[in-house]
Amino acid sequence: MLFKNVLVNEDIKKKLVTSVREDRISHAQLFLGQPGNHSFALALAYSRYICCENKGEWDSCGICPSCHKFDKLEHPDLHLIFPNSNTKEITKDSDSEQLSQQFTKFILQNNYHISIEDWLVELGGENKQAAINIRDCANIIYHNNNHAYEGGYKIFILWMAERLRHDAAPKLLKTLEEPENKTLFILIAENSDKILATILSRTQLIKIPQIKQELIATQLEKEFHAPLNICNDIAAISEGNYIQAIRYYNEQEELEKQLARFNLLFTQIMQHAGNDTTKNFLELKNMFDELIKEGREPQKNFLMYVSITIRKLLMLNTNNEALLKATEREKQLLEKFKNIITLKNISGILEECNTAIFHIERNGNSSLIFADFFLKLVSKIQGTK
Repeated sequence: MLFKNVLVNEDIKKKLVTSVREDRISHAQLFLGQPGNHSFALALAYSRYICCENKGEWDSCGICPSCHKFDKLEHPDLHLIFPNSNTKEITKDSDSEQLSQQFTKFILQNNYHISIEDWLVELGGENKQAAINIRDCANIIYHNNNHAYEGGYKIFILWMAERLRHDAAPKLLKTLEEPENKTLFILIAENSDKILATILSRTQLIKIPQIKQELIATQLEKEFHAPLNICNDIAAISEGNYIQAIRYYNEQEELEKQLARFNLLFTQIMQHAGNDTTKNFLELKNMFDELIKEGREPQKNFLMYVSITIRKLLMLNTNNEALLKATEREKQLLEKFKNIITLKNISGILEECNTAIFHIERNGNSSLIFADFFLKLVSKIQGTK
């Protein structure tokens, strides 16, 4: 990964490059940013530049032996530490070194756009216990006490540092405070509140801003050769999260389905709330039946989509269009329903969404849950007409 390919503010890149050129590299740094940013890619581009044997003014050369090793993430002085857990192959005492090949493959397959959710799936399921553990810390200390293989910097990248176990973190305090010469620690995190204060105090904070909408659209167009209007639409709703933007791109049909279902649901709600004589519950019942056949996760996803779209309707209804993140198709739909969501009824409607999700998670009868959800929304909207 070269700096030129990292989706991060140019000023941050220049600051990091300048620190290398002026030999002012802070030995422990925390890259803090929201999910879906390019912090991990930035850490690798920074590490590559530090180790590059023929540095350019603002980027690595890309052709020296060190750069070739970084292409495959095989540089001997680059140590990747990440949340891990036992797997089918590693049934006991897992650590990052044992899973390094799997993690490297995961990074390269995803073109450096990685998320903890996808990595947990890669490990063999959504294992919420995956963590950076005591064995990882022992390996860090061991490598820190040894000389660099190629005589330059030893670099430790701790991805998702908030998953550093609290019983393991104290073992790193002395190493972070007084590392061996030419050692760099880069901690990457999305939530600094979950990191011990004693760890935070030993790092230099570098805040990574959300990726700009225009940059996401340009990257989508470049990476997927997609029409610019589709890229702009996806960028508008991704909220600075490029990984989410990729998911939206790959799930365009799913988004259209959610939009159609929302349209049907709220058309029926308006008809029932207004005592429209043309109302027909059969079409809505068929939609609910289809959704129920798909399983509980799709049911929850639809209810969450309803919840998000309702918030968008309120923004539109309260003249906050500047804050609205929506595709052109969504904006057309929102315009149709914008007058039914108000400050008076939104809390009650969102509460019904959360209640329905709660009951579905606990294996309630989905047919009854959706019927009750529909009638409750009709009642909430009738009460504010």
